[in-house]
Order: sequence, then structure tokens, then C-alpha cells
Amino acid sequence: MPSNTTAPPGKKTAKKKGRRARLLLLVLVLALVVGIGFGGYWGVSTVRASFPQTTGEIRLDSLSADVEVKRDANGVPQIYADNETDLFRAQGYVQAQDRFYEMDVRRHVTAGRLSEMFGESQVDTDAFLRTLGWRRVAQEEYDKVLSPETKKYLQAYADGVNAYLKDRAPKDVSVEYAALALTGDYAIEPWSPVDSVAWLKAMAWDLRGNMQDEIDRSLMTSRLSAKQIKQLYPEYPYALHQPIVDKGAVDDDGKFDPKADATEGDGTTTGDTPGTGPGGSSGGVSSQLGALSEVLDSVPALLGPNGNGIGSNSWVVSGRLTTSGKPLLANDPHLAPQLPSLWYQMGLHCRSVSATCRYDVAGYTFSGMPGVIIGHNDKIAWGLTNLGADVTDLYLEKIGPDGYLVDGKVKPFVSREETIKVAGGADRKITVRSTGHGPLVSDRSSELETVGQKAPVGNAAPDRGTGYGVSLQWTALQPGRSMDAIFAIDRAKDFTAFRAAAKNFEVPSQNLIYADTDGHIGYQSPGKIPQRSKGDGTLPAPGWDSSWKWKGYIPFERLPYEYDPARGYIVTANQAVVDEKTYPDLLTEDWGYGSRSQRINDLIESKTKDGGKISPDDMRTMQTDNRSEIATLLNPLLLKIDISDPYVREAQKLLEGWDYTQEPDSAAAAYFNAVWRNVLKLAFGNKLPKELRAEGDCINVRPAEATGPVDEQNKLVRECGERDPDSAQPDGGDRWYEVVRPLLKQEKSEWWATPGNRLDPATETRDQLLARAMKDARWELTAKLGKDVSTWSWGRLHQLTLKNQTLGTAGPGVVQQLLNRGPWNLGGGEAAVDATGWNAAGGYEVIWVPSMRMVVNVGDWDRSRWINLTGASGHAFHSNYTDQTDAWAKGELYDWAYGKAAVDAAAKDTLTLKP
Repeated sequence: MPSNTTAPPGKKTAKKKGRRARLLLLVLVLALVVGIGFGGYWGVSTVRASFPQTTGEIRLDSLSADVEVKRDANGVPQIYADNETDLFRAQGYVQAQDRFYEMDVRRHVTAGRLSEMFGESQVDTDAFLRTLGWRRVAQEEYDKVLSPETKKYLQAYADGVNAYLKDRAPKDVSVEYAALALTGDYAIEPWSPVDSVAWLKAMAWDLRGNMQDEIDRSLMTSRLSAKQIKQLYPEYPYALHQPIVDKGAVDDDGKFDPKADATEGDGTTTGDTPGTGPGGSSGGVSSQLGALSEVLDSVPALLGPNGNGIGSNSWVVSGRLTTSGKPLLANDPHLAPQLPSLWYQMGLHCRSVSATCRYDVAGYTFSGMPGVIIGHNDKIAWGLTNLGADVTDLYLEKIGPDGYLVDGKVKPFVSREETIKVAGGADRKITVRSTGHGPLVSDRSSELETVGQKAPVGNAAPDRGTGYGVSLQWTALQPGRSMDAIFAIDRAKDFTAFRAAAKNFEVPSQNLIYADTDGHIGYQSPGKIPQRSKGDGTLPAPGWDSSWKWKGYIPFERLPYEYDPARGYIVTANQAVVDEKTYPDLLTEDWGYGSRSQRINDLIESKTKDGGKISPDDMRTMQTDNRSEIATLLNPLLLKIDISDPYVREAQKLLEGWDYTQEPDSAAAAYFNAVWRNVLKLAFGNKLPKELRAEGDCINVRPAEATGPVDEQNKLVRECGERDPDSAQPDGGDRWYEVVRPLLKQEKSEWWATPGNRLDPATETRDQLLARAMKDARWELTAKLGKDVSTWSWGRLHQLTLKNQTLGTAGPGVVQQLLNRGPWNLGGGEAAVDATGWNAAGGYEVIWVPSMRMVVNVGDWDRSRWINLTGASGHAFHSNYTDQTDAWAKGELYDWAYGKAAVDAAAKDTLTLKP
């Protein structure tokens, strides 16, 4: 994954001397591994040493009976066993065969132990992860909360992983270990059931909701007024983009009734002081929170950049609207591109389904986790997208040497010591302090020690002294039963059982869509979602005032759901779940803004009007729809502008007759997106504080607003952005569509006003700014793509490079060339259904993608289709390392064998695991 979407180590830390020295050794061994300058035979044999055995027989002492593993041409395994423990034991063995290095890196992330693998450069990241305590919470879940049955499955899975590792040299596990072993300070440890549970915490972290928005709003107070900030966070456009659930209300018994006709004002939202900051101020926290934002950037975001950009598509269509007469279900989660893919395709089959062996399920799971996360069994199919519920709050804390202040009294911290082991270096000890809200994240940085030093708080706030601390309250830091839910969903046979399972899917909070062989479709929003006594979660809250505490969680019975809606389909794409005017509980104030979801709604309506039916191929075509909504608004205005410069006019002509699609070979899409990027920079980006702008984005500002050397001629200060480019603002997502939409109707606005420079006069009107953006875009693309506009293409700008999780992201060039793959020139774009996302503040590189795609043909399972971003194997140079990527880039899908006959027909290799 690129930059902050990268599994560790991060690109910033790679610059440190210790990391460079360590990587020089890795370069040498990897050069040997691939035979550079040495015998080709030795190089090939070393590479192949870690490839899994996929035929013949292997003895596993812990099995009770034979287990068969059938792999197709893409290396996708289907496992057949006689009992459940053997099934999950074999799943652990097979996933370790293909992906153990990936699994090992992930568990070091979740445990805050990256320094043990990668040295000094990861100490700060480990310290922050230890402060969050993912692994500690996972251990508590395993010890005290999860069901005995789930623990049995987790242990069986761990036994299978460890059976694979037993008596196996590290170099025979994965080629990366040959590099790590050269330093002599790393050894593979046995797998633990808690290693699997902890992965759910990492998943929840990347899908945690609006924490970055909460920080960004606060940072904006250093330069923008409250009114301006509100304009940059507009309300959800319910009139334009319909929510997931179009009717329903909470009844007098406190339960959600999906058939009720909701009327405006049915309830009052929890949290009676929306939008207020600490001590009743409308301000928020100061730009010192920029330090916290930097720490967040350094934490590995395993699923993608957190915030408005991350998302997914899923939809289900009733059989009365399909060519098959049965439901069709599609899903494509939008996550960070990484190599190997986050997802692992497989099937788990009891040879004879019975009360003692209940699993016959196939789909996508995570390496290191038993069961199937998204997929289908013999009766039901399901998909997931991120609900986006606000499940985190930052609290300002008045802290002292003895504790923290609450209602005028000092309470003692809950403290613990953590020891961080460092490869090639001395151990580090840290102290983790927690308040009643959660861990003090401000303890992890010298800059954060003074966080809140300038926070505009009300008169009721205590004396800030040297500043306020910052604590984090987050639902995932409490033990939960999401692991129980995964197994229960895998064996559910109807909507009642599906909802009962979903009740335990507490974190991360997801949209669950459903279909079954009886023709029913449904939706459920699960999750542990807080009820706030005050505030709406959009700004940090005053920890010293107990009236701002969480008062509980929304009961599952009150959460929205649907079952066989009259319209005949359900779409979830991170839009609002339900109209907040008619729903009494606050889920979040920071939804995705619905561009993708509404486009899918429109495509379904268009296809089914006048009695039309939707086919499986129609579902696939919808997944690759790349139309740009912002282009439909902005392009007509761009064409009306009188351009006198012939070079800019040449580019403007590309937009004439453009149909707003973003194909890889489209010159119009390339130029339009460059114009959009420059519009955002001129109108908004240059007005934001440095903590939100991308690194290297430097502008001149008034001296009163920044520090640094003054340009004597202009009396301005040069100020450069500080945010990682993948999470900088304005990112160009569909929130910015809604910011710009009303402004496009205004010829004059403060946002259209920009200062001039030596080359361009100041702008005062919309058309002046658009003309300047068109000029800037022309010269930007000239530098990137050449002078001749006929050679331009969106794909040349908008490229995907798949990067090996560790050495492929921070290693020297030769290592990256050996382990990484690409680039691929892609179509699609930000907030399109084919969501190959890019950050307009950072550049055009693809930073999140449809990480897999599937179209499930319910009931006729063998006619379902699927594809992964990369391949089944995590072994570089294996034939299944990236064998699916070319087809994925073209929007193609592969056949998905499920039934025994279909699996046998597709099987290329069969491995028998014997007791």
C-alpha cells in the first residue's frame, strides 16, 4: 500500500539511518535470492523453497480424518472435511502456506511489535499502537467474552497454522524471512488464537468513522470562521441522494419498524448540544492537534486512508427484477491497494452438512482469520460496506501529575508499563496512561504534550496551564463479540438467523446486505454505536465535564433494517442510512455524500423501467461504471469560458462532446480531473491551514498567520503543507461536490477570490477562477504528459502500483522492483462507482480501489462470479502472485465454482491432509 495506506514500515520512517542500514543487508540477500550475479539455479531453488505443496499428501497429527484441498488454476482453495475443527484446522494450514508472511506482519501491527521485525524506525508507531492496546482488548475478548465454540474454532485454526510452521526453516516459509534472518535477530513465533481476534481491531481502526474529520474541523479554526467551516462540511443532500432505508421509524416500544411511514419530527436526536466544542465554545481544539494528525498518519492504515474517501459498494436486487427470477447480489469493498491483496478467496465445506458439521460456505476472508467474511453458503448470500457510524470521540483532559480533572475532582490515571523490543537495538519502555474516556494519545509525542495549549474554550473550562491532554474513547477498545458473529453468519439459513448473528457484529459497524434462495432480500445496520449526553461528535469534547460522557449505546432493536422493500432493491455505498429528520438516534454527522449510491440507484431504475430485467452481466457492468458526477456540474461551465490562450483553448476543446466517463484512454477525463484538482487548490486548498495541506504544497501567506522567513518584496511568509498526501485536503471526494454545488450558482463568493502572483492576476469571480484553473491544469499536464494533447490519457496519470507490504514500500529501488508489480493505467475515479480513488490534494496516483468484486447468482451458485485484486499467493514470483490483476483492471470476473461437481471440474491440484 502506498504511503499512509501502507502496512509497515511507513515511507517517512524509511529515511532513518538505522532503517537504511538494515535494508542494505536486505538488498544483498534479496539480490542473491533472485540470482542476481550468482547461479540461476540457486536463485530459482531459493525462491521456490517457500512455494506451497498443493498436490499429494501431507501428515497433520492434529487431524481426526482426511481433509481435501482442491485448488483451481488461480490457486483458490476449496477445503472439504468431515467435522468443523478439522475444517478450520485445515484453513489455518492452507492460509499459512500461501500468506504467512502477511499474517505475521499483521499480528505485529496489532500487537505494536513492528520494531521486532523492522528496528528502531518503528518504535514511535509501536508506542502509539501499544497505547491503543488492540492486542490487550483482543486477549480480553478471547478470555472473557467469546463463546466456547468460537474459541474452539480459533484454536483449531491456530493449530493448523502452527502445524505448517513446525520444523520449517524461515526461508522455507517466505522469501522475506531470508532477508530478515540475515540480521540474526528475528525468529518466527507460533500463531495464537488471539492473533486472529486482534485483526478485527485493525479493521475497526481503519473504518472508525469521523475521527479525522473531527481533527480537521478543529484545525480549521486557526484560519477559517465557524461559518466557513460549516460550508466545507455541508449537510447530507437527502433531496438528491436517497439514504439506504427510504422508510421506517422507531415505534413506541423502541424498536425500528421498517414498514412504518416516518414523518418529520418522529423523535429528537440524542446529544442536545450539536456542534459545540469544549466548555460550550463553538471553536474546537487548536492547531496543536496537527501533531495528533501526524501520529495518525504514521499508524499503518491497513485498509485505506481513513475519512470520506474510504468506502465500498454493495447492492442486492429482488428476483422480480432479474433475468433469473432469483436475487442478484454485488459487492466491491474500496480499500487500499496492497500486495498481496487484503482478501483471500476460499471455500469451506463439510462433506456432509449436519448438526455436527454445519459449514458449506465460500467467499472472501482475511489471511490470519478463520471463517468467511463476505460470500454465500447454500441458502444465503451477504455483502458488507462501511456504515461510517461515529464511534470515536476525542476528549480534552485537564491533567496533572496525580491524575485528571472531572467535575472539579482529580481522578487517578489507570497506568501500565509496556516494553518495546527493538531489532538491533535496546528495549524501550513506555508508560500508558488512561482516563475514564480512554487512553491518553497525547502522551505519545512531545508535541502532543502541549495539545490544547491554544484551544478556544469557554469560561467554564479549567485553567489550561501548560495545555490539555487528549484522550480517545472508541467502541473497539471494549471487548466485543464480532468474532462470534462471523461464524454465525457463515451458517445462517434465513433472515432471522442472519439478523441474530448481526447483533453481535459490534465493531467495525458495517452495512450488511442479504439475499436468500427463497427470494428474499434484506439489509441490517449493526454495530456498537454510542449515545452521547451532549454534542454530536464533530468536535473534541471537554473531558473535565461529566455531562459530556457517553450514556450508553443504541440498542440493536432500534437500528434500521429492511426486508423485501417494495422498490425491489437495496443499495449501500456509504451514504446516509436513514433520514436524520425522521430517525431519533444520531449515527453520525459525517456520512459519505451519496454520489456512488445514487448513481447505482439510477442505473437500476434505468434498467428496470418499462419491465426491464437485470442480468448478472448487468451487475458487473454497473460495478465498472466510471461516470463523474462533478463533471456533469462543472464541465458545462468550463465550456462557456472564453479562452484566448491557444494552448489552453486546445485543452478546453477536449471537453467538447465528452460524456463524463473516465476511461483509461480518455484525454478529456485527464484534463477535466486536472482542472478539478486546480479548482480545489485555488478556491479552498490555499485557504486551509498547513496541517491539512499536502507535504510540499507551499504558499505565501500573511506573516500573522504563519512563521518562517519573510519574502521582503511581498511581505508574505512561505508556508508548506504538513499532511501526508493521501490524507490531505481538499481530497476531491463527494463532500467537495456538495461544497462546490451551490457555489457554482454564485458568480461571486469569498471562495472564488484568490491573490494574484507574477504570472496570474487575482481572481474575484467564479469564471476568473475557473479560467485560471484551466490554464494551470494545461501546464501541469504538459509537464506530466507532454505538449501534444492528443497523446494525453487519464490512465497515464491515474496509475496503480501494487506494493509488497513491507520491503516493497520503503526499501531501496532494487528491492521494490523485485517485489512490486505495475503500474497499471486505470479508468474510474474518485466517487465514481468504479472507485479507483485518488486524492486531489496529493496527486493522481490510485490510493484506494475496489479491492475485490463479486456478483452472486443466488440459488444458482455456480453461475456466480468473482475476482481478487492480486492473487491467492503471497509469494513473490509465484504464478498466483498477481495473476488476477490484469483481468481485474479490465473489469472482468472469473467463474466461481461452489458445488462439488463444479469445484472438481475446476480443480488443477488436489492436496490431501492426513492424520
